[in-house]
Amino acid sequence: MTQVEPDNGKEKEKEKEQRGVKRPIVPAAIPESVLEPIQSNFIVVIHPGSSTLRIGRAADTLPVGIPHVIARRHKQQGQPRYEDPWLQRDGLNKPESNEQRLNGLKMVDQAIWSKKMSNGARRIPAPPDQVRAYNKQMRPAVLDANSGVKWTNTSHQPEFVVGEEALYVNPTDCYNIHCPIRRGQFNLHSGPGGSLTALLTDLEVIWTYAIQKFLEIPRKDLKYYRCILLIPDIYNRQHVKELVNLLLNNIGFSGVIVHQESICATFGSGLSSACVVDVGEQKTSVCCVEDGVSHRNTRLRLAYGGSDVTRCYFWLLQRSGFPYRECQVSKRMDSLLLQKLKETFCHLDQDISGIQDHEFKIRHPDSPALLYQLRLGDEKLQAPMALFYPATFGIVGQKISTLQHRSHGDSEDPHDEHYLVATQSKQEQTAKAIAERKALAKYAGFEAESGAPISDSAEKSHPHELELGTCQHDCLLAGNDSEDLPATLMARKTTVSQFEGKALGLDKSILHSIDCCGSDETKKKMYSSILVVGGGLMFHGAQEFLQHRILNKMPPSFRRIVENVEVITRPKDMDPRLIAWKGGAVLACLDTTQELWIHQREWQRFGQPVEKLSADYGTASA
Repeated sequence: MTQVEPDNGKEKEKEKEQRGVKRPIVPAAIPESVLEPIQSNFIVVIHPGSSTLRIGRAADTLPVGIPHVIARRHKQQGQPRYEDPWLQRDGLNKPESNEQRLNGLKMVDQAIWSKKMSNGARRIPAPPDQVRAYNKQMRPAVLDANSGVKWTNTSHQPEFVVGEEALYVNPTDCYNIHCPIRRGQFNLHSGPGGSLTALLTDLEVIWTYAIQKFLEIPRKDLKYYRCILLIPDIYNRQHVKELVNLLLNNIGFSGVIVHQESICATFGSGLSSACVVDVGEQKTSVCCVEDGVSHRNTRLRLAYGGSDVTRCYFWLLQRSGFPYRECQVSKRMDSLLLQKLKETFCHLDQDISGIQDHEFKIRHPDSPALLYQLRLGDEKLQAPMALFYPATFGIVGQKISTLQHRSHGDSEDPHDEHYLVATQSKQEQTAKAIAERKALAKYAGFEAESGAPISDSAEKSHPHELELGTCQHDCLLAGNDSEDLPATLMARKTTVSQFEGKALGLDKSILHSIDCCGSDETKKKMYSSILVVGGGLMFHGAQEFLQHRILNKMPPSFRRIVENVEVITRPKDMDPRLIAWKGGAVLACLDTTQELWIHQREWQRFGQPVEKLSADYGTASA
C-alpha cells in the first residue's frame, strides 16, 4: 500500500511567508451551538438613560423603568455630603445668563404672536401683572397633617440604595447621591464618585439590582442570558468598550450586542427610514436612519432636554408670583414636583390662550399635604418653546451642539479607523474628501439664532470630541493634496468650533441633519418621516407645532417636491419613551442578529473582536 508523505518543504515555505506578513488576530471559531438562535426570553434589553433606566426581557411587552440613580453610604463619619445636581447645571449663573434668558423670551413671544390660531385670529397675550397679583396673594390649604410619604428607611445602614428608594433618601442621612449618566455621557467629574472606576461600579450595582429584583433573574444564571445594550448615536468608543467589558466579564452575560438608539427607534416604530429626533431628559439627539443604517454625517447632539424645559418653566413661574415660595431647584423633592407640574400643565397648542386657574398638591416626606391655587397665562406655552429658542435656557459658556467626531484610533484594535483609511482605495478617499467639503460648506453657511462660546472646561473634559469625524482620512492622506492638508485641517477645526458654539433650536437641528444627507432622494425620505421619541417633547400639540415649524423653515426647493412633511410622535400609539427599547427587543428576534453577538469567551480571550468593533457602519456593534 502506497502512503503519500506530506510535502514538508512547501509547508515550511508557506509558514515563512505567513510569518513575514503581519496579520490581525482572528478569534477562534465559535462552536455551532453558540451560533444557534437564542429564545427572546433569554435576552435582556438595557436602555440606560440620563434619568431613567429601562430594562426588560426581549419577550416582555413593556420594560421596567426605574430612576437611574444610586445612593451610597459614607465610608467615614463626618464625611461631607455629595449629591449630583438635578435641574442645575454649569453656565446658568453667569452675568450674561439673565439677559440671554430675556432675549430668548422675547423671541418666543414674537413667535407666539406671529403664528395665528386655527380660527385665523392673532393670539392675545395674557396680562402678566394680573396673573402675578393673583398668585402672590395665594396661601396653601392644608389637606392633611401628614402627607403619607416617607423617606427611605436607612436605619439598617445599607451600603447602597438604588432607584426610587435612592430618590427618597433623607438629605440628613449619610449618603451620597450619584447619577452615572449625564446628558447621554458618562458623568465623570472630580468630585466623590466621579472617577471611571466608581462610575462603572455604580452602573454594575444598579443594573444587577434591576435584573434581580424586577426581572427575577439570579445573578448566577446570567451566564445563560445575553444582553442588547442601547447607546447614543454619538458615543465615546472607549466608554462603549468599558460597558461591553462590564456586561460580559463583571455582570456575566454570555453575549452582548451594542446598538445605537436611533436605529432601534426605527425598529420599534416599524419604519425603514426616518429622521429620528430623540428628546430626552437632559440631551437631544438628531440622526437620519435609512434602511437600518445611521448616516454618520447627520448625527447631532444638543446638550439640552426636558430638565432644561422644567428649569425654564420654574423661572417663568417665579416671574408670575409662584405661590409655593419655598421651592428650590437645588432640592430633590422640589425638582420632582416641578417636573410633574411641567408634564401636567405645559403644552404647544396655540389655540389654548388666556388666563386659566389651576391647582396642585404637594406631598413631601414627613410634611403636611398642601393644596395650592395657581393662575397661569402664556407660561405654559413659553417653556416648551424654549426647545426652539434655547437662548431662553440662559446657558452661557457651555458647548451646546456636538457633531460626530473622528476616533483617534485604538492600539488594541488592529481594524480601527486608521487601518480602514490606510487600506482604502484612492477613489474612496477622493469621494470622502468631496463629501466632506460639501458638509463643511453646509456647516459654514448654517445660521443659528443664538451663540454661546465653547468653554475651556467642556473641551478639557471631552478631549476625544474636538475633531470632526465626517472624513476619517484627514491625518492619513498621501500624495496629491498633502500640501494643502494643514490648511484644510485648520479650516475644518475652525468651522466645526464655530458650529458647535451655536445653540441650535430643535427645528433648525432637524433641518441641518436632513440637509447633511448624501442625496436629494434621501432628504425627501427624511422630510416625509420625522420620528420624535423620548419624553422631552410629550406636550399636547407638539406634533402639529413641530410640523408647522419644519414646513415654514425647510428650503423652498424641497417645499415644492416633498409631497408631505410628516412628524410622527406616537407610532402605533406607543409611549415615545419606550420606542427605542422596543426596537432593541425587535432586534433580538431578527435572523441577521445572530452574526452580531460578541460572546464572552472571545472577548475574554482576544479583547474586542476585530470584525465586530472595527468600523462604524451605523449599526455600531460597539
